[in-house]
Order: sequence, then C-alpha cells, then structure tokens
Amino acid sequence: MNTLQPIDQMIIVGAALWGGVAGLFVPRAAYRFSVDPDEPWQSRCPEGHPVGGSLRGWAGGWIGGWVGPARCRECAALDTDGARRTYGRRGTYGCRGTYGPSTLLVSLATALVCAALAVATGTRPELAAWLLLAPLGVLLAVVDFTVQRLPDVLTLSLAGAALVLLAGAAAAPEHAGDWPTALYGSLALGGGYFVLFLINPNGMGFGDVKLALGLGAVLGWYGWGTVLLGTFAGFLLGGLYGMGLVVARRAGRKTSIPFGPFLIAGAFTGLLIGAYAA
Repeated sequence: MNTLQPIDQMIIVGAALWGGVAGLFVPRAAYRFSVDPDEPWQSRCPEGHPVGGSLRGWAGGWIGGWVGPARCRECAALDTDGARRTYGRRGTYGCRGTYGPSTLLVSLATALVCAALAVATGTRPELAAWLLLAPLGVLLAVVDFTVQRLPDVLTLSLAGAALVLLAGAAAAPEHAGDWPTALYGSLALGGGYFVLFLINPNGMGFGDVKLALGLGAVLGWYGWGTVLLGTFAGFLLGGLYGMGLVVARRAGRKTSIPFGPFLIAGAFTGLLIGAYAA
C-alpha cells in the first residue's frame, strides 16, 4: 500500500486551505449573479440595502461589491438599537445580516474539491490550474442551481482561463497532459453540445454549450478517454437526479432542471480519474 509522502501531504492540506478560503468569497458573487436573463445583477440585499464592502476606490468597490461572504452590515445592525423589524426567511429569501448561499457549506465544498484534486494530481504543475479553476466551477454550479442560468461572463471566463492556465502548465516540467488536446477537447465538446442544443433546445440551454468549452479543455488535458468519461458522468448524474425528482413526485418528465451542475460534477469525476491515472 502506497503512503503519501510529506510533500504530498503538505500539498493536500494547502489545497484544502486554499479551497476553504476561496470558498468564503464565492457566496456574494453567487447571490449577485443569480438573476433571470435580461435582468441586471443583484445590487441590493433582500431587504434593499446596497451590496458592497467598505473598501474605497474603483478596485476596492469592485472587490467589496463582488467578492466576499454574503453579509449585510446594515441588516445585522438593525436590532442593536432595539428597533425590531420583520424579515423574510434567513438566507436567499430574507436577510438578517446574511443572504444568498451558505458561506460555510460553499467553503467546505470548495475545500473538499480542491483537496480531492490535490490527491489525484500530486505535485504536477497542472494542479495550480485546477485549484484556480475550482472556485469558478463551484460558483457556476451554485448560480445554475439557484436560477437555472449560466452567465456568459462566467462560462467564457472558465474556458479562457482553462486554456491560458493549461498553456502555462504545459510549459512547466513534469506535466502529465497535452495542451493541443485540451484545445481540441474544448472545441469538440462545445461543438457536440451545440448540436444537441440545435436538436433539442428545451433539453440543453445555450449556457451549457458555452460551459462545455471550458469543461472540454479541462478534460482534454488528459486525453480523449477522459473527455468521454467526464461527459458520460455528467449525463449520468443529471439523469439520476431527474429520475429521483420524478420518483419523489417533485417533477414531471418535462420539468426543466439545472444541467450545468451535473456537467461540472461529471467533469470533476473524469478529471479526478484522468489525473490519478496519468
């Protein structure tokens, strides 16, 4: 039985810590991106207070407005003077200092994802790419689960970042992947999903097509077998989820479900297997 070397253990712990910290900054962006098509991004908490931090300047305003836990200081301070107010349910539909997805759950999920990637990848340079892309994948999954929408700014950023980061990994020694195959995988999976979108637009949204560009690049890094495996896993997970809803009588056969999170989960599964086998 192989045991982890101290350097591997340090990398896994570091990856988990990175994921946990990065996950803390996902909920506010997830809340702001969780809007219907053609609507502006959320700019206020459910109680109507502006979303943002206390940082000054253009960069500070962007960071304070988009990056960080979903906390509202105004709502949290309302009860301090004894003036009670009626709030909605705490979380996405109400605000008593917090709103949007649970910061703790998102942070834990991101930490587990990053730790698993470190276990599978080891000390190879592409791990840096996986760790930087993981929080973006978690953000996309949360947004799609919330409003069944995959914003272009996130899906196209994932595709571009994946190809750029993997190009850097390909230039480093001891990498285990192939950048041209990552590019071809991006084009192939995006093209395949586009055909499925044309055949059945109600079964696959155009956001899924753009998401496939990034997922194809990630999976293609480890070869065509990993592309097929990750794609199959995504459809399998989505199908099982849909069947579970039907059996539980929480959905019908024509009920629309968010497909993006399962495509991401399937790609994550394929990536783990591809990285471990490389």
